[in-house]
Amino acid sequence: MLIEGPMNITISDPADGQGKVLVIVFTPEFQSLTVEEQGAQFQAYMAMLAQHINSQDAVDARNRAGMAIIYQFAEELLPHIVSGDLALEERIVLQLRQEAQAVALTDLLASKPN
Repeated sequence: MLIEGPMNITISDPADGQGKVLVIVFTPEFQSLTVEEQGAQFQAYMAMLAQHINSQDAVDARNRAGMAIIYQFAEELLPHIVSGDLALEERIVLQLRQEAQAVALTDLLASKPN
């Protein structure tokens, strides 16, 4: 499932072969917004994720789990985006060690658009 939003997320294998590494970058369009617009757009993105996670649509369990992980990460970022104290031009690297989480995110990010 393709979910368009303010972040581009890529996934790769870490050097030690344990879990997965996510590399998160904010889109140039998102970076160019004012802090207020960024906060509003990021909250709308989170609401859309929550809607997909909680819906009874065709989202399978693994995609739903992947979206839940992205939502948790976004929830941690939200206060920093709203306050403007996050350097949006910097990439964020997140390593997942739990294999189930890594598989859920791999499935979500590798899915074709609906």
